[in-house]
Amino acid sequence: MPSPANAGPAPSPPDGGWGWVVVFGAFISIGFAYAFPKGIAIFFKEIQGFFDTSYSEIAWVSSIMLATTYGAGPISSILVNRYGSRPVVIFGGLLCGIGMVSAAFCTSILQLYICVGFITGFGLALNLQPSVIIIGKYFLKRRPIANGLAMAGSPVMLCTLAPLNQFLFDNFGWRGSFLILGAILLNCCVAGALFRPIGAPKIQSNEEVKEVLKEEVTKDAMEMNSSTNIPVETKTEEEEAKDCCEKINKYLDFSLFKHRGFLIYLIGNVLMFLGFFAPIVFLAPYAKHIGIDEYSAAFLLSILAIVDMIARPATGIIANSKWVRPRIQYFFSFSIAFNGACHLLCPLASGYKGLVIYSVFFGLAFGMVCAMLFETLMDLVGATRFTSAVGLVTIAECCTILLGPPIGGTLIDTFGDYKYMFIKCGAVMVLAGTFLFIMNYYNYRMLAKEKRKAKEEDPKSVRTESEGRNNLNKDTVQDGPELEPLREEQERLKKEVNGTNEV
Repeated sequence: MPSPANAGPAPSPPDGGWGWVVVFGAFISIGFAYAFPKGIAIFFKEIQGFFDTSYSEIAWVSSIMLATTYGAGPISSILVNRYGSRPVVIFGGLLCGIGMVSAAFCTSILQLYICVGFITGFGLALNLQPSVIIIGKYFLKRRPIANGLAMAGSPVMLCTLAPLNQFLFDNFGWRGSFLILGAILLNCCVAGALFRPIGAPKIQSNEEVKEVLKEEVTKDAMEMNSSTNIPVETKTEEEEAKDCCEKINKYLDFSLFKHRGFLIYLIGNVLMFLGFFAPIVFLAPYAKHIGIDEYSAAFLLSILAIVDMIARPATGIIANSKWVRPRIQYFFSFSIAFNGACHLLCPLASGYKGLVIYSVFFGLAFGMVCAMLFETLMDLVGATRFTSAVGLVTIAECCTILLGPPIGGTLIDTFGDYKYMFIKCGAVMVLAGTFLFIMNYYNYRMLAKEKRKAKEEDPKSVRTESEGRNNLNKDTVQDGPELEPLREEQERLKKEVNGTNEV
């Protein structure tokens, strides 16, 4: 079976039809990939007491899971290029189920790091990237709306998982809850089954089949000749290394590191993720720390998720408008800075009402960022290079994703107060938003300048191109009789090859 990467030119996106079923499948897969690492924070305080660990040690569970989800992006991208989105997502769902069921039998925090962090995290990685990639194949004009709807899966799942996890813990304990959650995650396999490959398989004509058979017979004849001690040229080490690099570059396009817009996006996002996930991981534990009961603390995540659920599709619609889409990078930069401002103001919220208000604004800002996270990347690099771009971005982001919550946990352990964690996250995100805004302004200026320069040079290139075409036609007419011997030689070689095939 030929790999999807080599299946020829991709068909044009249908912008509807089965694509909406694919969006529903992506809604489930992306929802679990983003919401699950945050939803299990409900169990952290109890697991912390069970294993007698610190805040920073228990925070590593979510950090490793998130970092593995993002860090395994290149592996996921390679698998998608080779096998397609459907089998990759189904396999990822199986890994998620196995990881959580195994976690129910863990006897140390280290074993939780392996089962929940690495195994389940890798399964979620195989759900996230393929879901995002296949939406880009099914949609073009309506892509921001489709991405917004698919990304809305995260708040819906979080809104459901937060009270569900508290209910499961009260009735079955954290071990029994992990067993049930492992079974729930197997629904990712069902979502993956909806990811039907776009475009019908190419049916070869009789002539193409004959050509393939001729090539195979010729190849067999050459192998037989080589077995009779006829010297065959061998590849040098440099050529083999070059071939290896070309194979890798086929799956991951490293030339993106020369792309100005991609580098700006990468630097800004790596900085942003240092403070992106820690506040949501520590929101419920913070509420419990200041004396709020468990169900009210879990309800804060539900409030955040409900607002997030509305914000994502609404942001997708706004981003798709003719006023915003041409300058969507500015909108994305504002969303990140707005997110950071919410965290900086969180220490002012002393009681439960204050935390409810914070959760509302945090949900709005979080939804805005997530709805545009991949749309802005596709806007910069295009759909054809998007698969490689996602893989390269996620592996770069995994370092700061891994360090973000543990750094927040260390600040809590050191100062005995959560406010320093929120201030750190807010300052980092405001800095990232400001950086992206300034650098995107520079990028837009440079793109406009390059476009003007290309327009100035375009008439000359068109004239030169037409003159070259005319000269080529003249040379072809003049050199026709001189090329006759070469044509005869070519016909003779074809006859010899055909004679070899008959033998």
